[in-house]
Amino acid sequence: MFSHIMLGANDIPQAKQFYDAILGVLGHKPGVIDAKGRCFYFTDSGVLGLSIPLDGQPASHGNGSTFGFLAASPDLADAWHKAGLANGGVACEDPPGEREGPNGTLYLAYLRDPSGNKICALHRVK
Repeated sequence: MFSHIMLGANDIPQAKQFYDAILGVLGHKPGVIDAKGRCFYFTDSGVLGLSIPLDGQPASHGNGSTFGFLAASPDLADAWHKAGLANGGVACEDPPGEREGPNGTLYLAYLRDPSGNKICALHRVK
């Protein structure tokens, strides 16, 4: 359904360090910096981009927005969360754990990245 997601970041090197750590835990390669100073993570299913906002204003999180990353197991979701905390992320919502959803049990771990974007690692328990 999605081709890409672009997140605003106030400090691209700091954002790259954070996303390299959390996405590396999930098996993704480090981000690539392009000629415009943006950072991209390429996968078979889409692209995640990090960019300083083009309007020159500081990056800010979308109130009510969450971007989720698939985790193959609860242990990987926990490792993702730990890597995020160690690289400038901030815990938010409830601690990592199982939650009942409309389509079954989910294992969720939430963070805010260094620019305040709310992100989540999700594992479908079934």
